[in-house]
Amino acid sequence: MSDADAALTIAQAMDRAVDLAALGPAHGPNPRVGCVILNADGAVLGEGWHRGAGTAHAEVAAIADARARGTDITGGTAVVTLEPCSHTGRTGPCVDALTEAGVAAVTYAVADPGQASSGGADVLTSRGIPAIHAPHEGATALTHRWLTAMRAGRPYVIAKWAATLDGRMAAADGTSFWITGPQAREHAHAVRAQVDAIAVGTGTVLADDPQLSARPGGEESEHQPLRVVIGRTDTAGRRVWRDLHALAVASHDPRDTLAALWEREVRTVVVEGGPTVLSAFLREGLVDEVNAYIAPALLGAGPSVVEGLGIETMADALRGQDVNFQLLGADILVTAHLSRGF
Repeated sequence: MSDADAALTIAQAMDRAVDLAALGPAHGPNPRVGCVILNADGAVLGEGWHRGAGTAHAEVAAIADARARGTDITGGTAVVTLEPCSHTGRTGPCVDALTEAGVAAVTYAVADPGQASSGGADVLTSRGIPAIHAPHEGATALTHRWLTAMRAGRPYVIAKWAATLDGRMAAADGTSFWITGPQAREHAHAVRAQVDAIAVGTGTVLADDPQLSARPGGEESEHQPLRVVIGRTDTAGRRVWRDLHALAVASHDPRDTLAALWEREVRTVVVEGGPTVLSAFLREGLVDEVNAYIAPALLGAGPSVVEGLGIETMADALRGQDVNFQLLGADILVTAHLSRGF
């Protein structure tokens, strides 16, 4: 008997559903979701995952997989990483698909916080299909950014910078290529390929003329994030405007940028600078995660990463939580979520 044919417990099926969910795209307006349908003996009847906006949701994909296998899922249990949706968007409600397919029970790991899409568990229960909430750390971690965005009603914000040991983003003469080495830059491109948008200020566009594209491995990624330029200074003719996949936000208020992105279904944005833009997002408490690439170099002068946060005492310092470190060649990536104080 193969592993695919082996009987699974609900917990094992949820582990499998999380693995399936991870196959979906990290970018886009929808979360990554996986689903496994079991019979009463724990045999897998069908499984699926969400492949991106406009495609079948994980539950519908699992039902289709079961039908392709020629299996009857009547009386089965659907194990899904996210609470089945109860609304019609690009596709129909998953609660209807599960009901019509004849499942007898549903177990889900993460409650859906969406105003329109939530409530699926209650709908199923009202139809005589018990929907059990069974939290799963992996499922929560996989949807963390999307969940944060949905609860906040704005994109999940990652503040990214490369800096020297003394916190400089560039030298006194303005040069910044390259603070970090190739491995750190490769990692940053991989991150770009997984988010919906990249934002910089007009000062960065004028100083560096960046492409703002995702190029992991030196090749253009199939998915390219929306390029966003924040500020009122004219940047016409720069490479960021090479096609229509770019957006100008003529404002110095970061909330205006996030509102404009939310309207375009952007759920994750990397804010890459410069110091004025980064400081504005940090000052307003609009940064959820920091990706700081630190190079073993000293400059002693030049622009600092951030400035003017309005913090005057250590008790009010922005503190990183869930901090992780990764060695990338000679550089170190520090990843942290932010909160004020302890």
